[in-house]
Amino acid sequence: MSNVGKNIRKLRTVKKLSQAAFAELFGLARPSVGAYEEGRSEPKMETLIQIAQHFGLSVDLLLTKELTVNELYNFDLYKQKGTTPTAAPLAEADRQQHLTPYVPATRMLEYIVQHHATPFIDGLTTLTFPHNLGPTTRAFEIAGADMQPTLRHQDVVLCCHVDKASPRLHVGRLYAFVTQSRLLVRRLSEQKTGGLLKLRADNPDYPVQDLLLTDALEVWEVHGSFSTHLRAPAMLEERVSQLERQLEEVLARLA
Repeated sequence: MSNVGKNIRKLRTVKKLSQAAFAELFGLARPSVGAYEEGRSEPKMETLIQIAQHFGLSVDLLLTKELTVNELYNFDLYKQKGTTPTAAPLAEADRQQHLTPYVPATRMLEYIVQHHATPFIDGLTTLTFPHNLGPTTRAFEIAGADMQPTLRHQDVVLCCHVDKASPRLHVGRLYAFVTQSRLLVRRLSEQKTGGLLKLRADNPDYPVQDLLLTDALEVWEVHGSFSTHLRAPAMLEERVSQLERQLEEVLARLA
């Protein structure tokens, strides 16, 4: 059984095409597209050639390899330019000092797929922070409570890029790892041989995690955060403030 049905479904997803729209594009009946995707039948060779040519793929690849969404985005991006996919240059936005591309939590999965695509990075909203972190920075929105009390849900972290080829990671510091499925913000607890990282959440309810450095698509060091949460003072802080005020009043009377 070939992989063509799975690949057609993924192509439709990437291109945001319904089965009816896909069928119309290649002169097919809509039920035929459903049958291809469910593995109940396969397209004729002339249809396969049309699909492959339209999306810039080879027929062999369409039939024999189950393509990932990431690969399909790559094909779409570079077939329009007539070039072969290579390591993408830094986005122009990254070259502008203090101008930081912002990745909200709602666009994180999209970022995972297109993190290497300059047009995508250039299209992100940018934030301006005063810093001396160099040109390659990102601002990520935090989702979840795993880094409380240091970071809260919907806080934004400012990060600078860490080169995976020659990483300089420091135990105790906070890092943002872009993985195949999520943004993982953790404190480095231990770095073992072979690139195995022990990562700790600041929230004690979350366990220590292992991550192979090679499994991270990108590594960013967290240098600051922005929050819209106004934290009320803790009882201890209130008590200290009260004692400080009383001490000031005593000293004023003695003066």
